[in-house]
Amino acid sequence: MNQRQRNFSNVINNSQRGNPMLDNKRNPIPIILMFYAICFAFRTIEYFIFRTDQTLIGEAFIHKLAGILLLWLSISLFRYSWTEVGFSPVKVLRNILLGALLGAVVFTVGYGIEILIQSSTGNFLGLKFYVTSYSVLGNRGMESSILFIMICIAGNMINVIMEEGVFRGLFVRLAEEKYSFPVACILSSVLFGVWHIMQHLRNVIDGNQSMAGAFMAGLILVVTSTLLGIQYCMLYKLTGSLWAGMTAHFVNNTTANLLHVVTSSGVDELLSVRITIAQTLSFLIVLFFYISRNRKK
Repeated sequence: MNQRQRNFSNVINNSQRGNPMLDNKRNPIPIILMFYAICFAFRTIEYFIFRTDQTLIGEAFIHKLAGILLLWLSISLFRYSWTEVGFSPVKVLRNILLGALLGAVVFTVGYGIEILIQSSTGNFLGLKFYVTSYSVLGNRGMESSILFIMICIAGNMINVIMEEGVFRGLFVRLAEEKYSFPVACILSSVLFGVWHIMQHLRNVIDGNQSMAGAFMAGLILVVTSTLLGIQYCMLYKLTGSLWAGMTAHFVNNTTANLLHVVTSSGVDELLSVRITIAQTLSFLIVLFFYISRNRKK
């Protein structure tokens, strides 16, 4: 390196030292937790005050928009590019199709097993397509107009952009500044799991669920959501972008909102079974390819 190159390098290093946000990249855990706390605060306000998920909109989307805005600000502050946090322009269509195929396959299996179970008891009546917002304690609303279908799709798109962009994009990218990918994956996935306790907390406060029932159901949801986060992290590494995970996540949420199993005694009675089957199968498929890829390397 000649003198001119050394001088230029020193200028860059000195300018970076003067930026506290770049300094935080050397110790990313506090900044990740701070960002998470801000997003969680917005989520708490929406769930307990605005309660948009209990309206005809059927989706808590305000805090997701706030999260996307914070993601944009963070990318600028940390001097990342959108590509560096997973929004790569390379092979976008291929990765979207890959995520859609994964979601379609595992939910076909999930629905199939649920239909077989209900048919074996003579309880199955058919499938119905309409919009509903899924609550921990049951489905809300039955809307089939184009307007509500569009709202459902838009809400789920906002959801996956925020959650994948923040948890799998920004958090993993920041954590990898200091730690290995497995550590970054576990950290972001545990935070993603805890992210999903809000409905159970609200159910207890509203008197709709006992403390013991909410604790057990919440624990199960945190564990399954953590595993889902690990799956999407692995997809991120496998494909080099967030697009496959975003699409699989979108299929997961939108299918539960739109396609329902109707029986003689109700609707979506085995929804949790269906989703567990689909997500477990999806996790095993992604894990298989992730391990295979690493063995080849």
